[in-house]
Amino acid sequence: MGRIALESLDRVVAHAPDDMTVSAEAGITLARLQSELARAGQWLPIDPPNPKRLTIGALLATNVSGPRRFGCGTIRDHLIGIKVALADGRLIQSGGRVVKNVAGYDLAKLFVGSHGSLGVVVEATFKLRPLPEAEQFVRARCGSLEEAGALMEPIFESEITPVALDLHDLPSPAAAGFPLFSLVTGFAGTVEEVEWQQTRAAELGLKEAATLDHEKHFWNGDSPPRRISVAPSNVIETVRVLGGAPFVARAGNGVVYYRGGPPPAREPLPVGLMQRLKSEFDPRHLLPELAL
Repeated sequence: MGRIALESLDRVVAHAPDDMTVSAEAGITLARLQSELARAGQWLPIDPPNPKRLTIGALLATNVSGPRRFGCGTIRDHLIGIKVALADGRLIQSGGRVVKNVAGYDLAKLFVGSHGSLGVVVEATFKLRPLPEAEQFVRARCGSLEEAGALMEPIFESEITPVALDLHDLPSPAAAGFPLFSLVTGFAGTVEEVEWQQTRAAELGLKEAATLDHEKHFWNGDSPPRRISVAPSNVIETVRVLGGAPFVARAGNGVVYYRGGPPPAREPLPVGLMQRLKSEFDPRHLLPELAL
């Protein structure tokens, strides 16, 4: 089956600022949706790479996320309704346009991360959050992975609630000769909340002002990165075996992206369940197959 073009489905169908929900067609880009929501002081709390090119349909199909996943979750956490075109031409709907309406909510989640193998998302409804009043990032630069791991433990145990916690080994043009690893954390909320958390983070050793520029630099690479998912407690050991490959690790979630290095081990998948779902939604296998 050829590519299904959804570019013309690019409208915000309904935005209810008081209810903090939005319904949008699958062809609208995430960047454009965020821009329209920002006029009401709201946003869809998801920050995957390349939002100017990423459509809502592709976001749902691939379940991609960004550094703020640590504090905000994934797109699955914000989805409350979905409209999908099945391979036989039927249009099905699950969930609704208000947060209280959760009928069929689990069915909606089946399509998140399915890569278009079960149906084509044409519209989705999300719950929103207010744009934070303030957001700040700080970092600590470390000469070894052991030092970075020692910094991570007290962060997990402290009262601070970062929206992002990344560990990476990407060079900084302004930091030639500095240690190899950077632990970056970010805080969002009211000005008072952010200032309090920055003070606590400084006490833990994260004192230097930072940005998420490492994220833009990494995803602008020439080839798609590899991905490993582990428990957050295993991030340091996982990075250690990459053999110096450039990486960005979501240290708070256990997701490690890297280029080069050893290929990731194949994760065990519920193949039987996946095949039964495929047969239920697309019995003639007209849509793309999900790689097993």
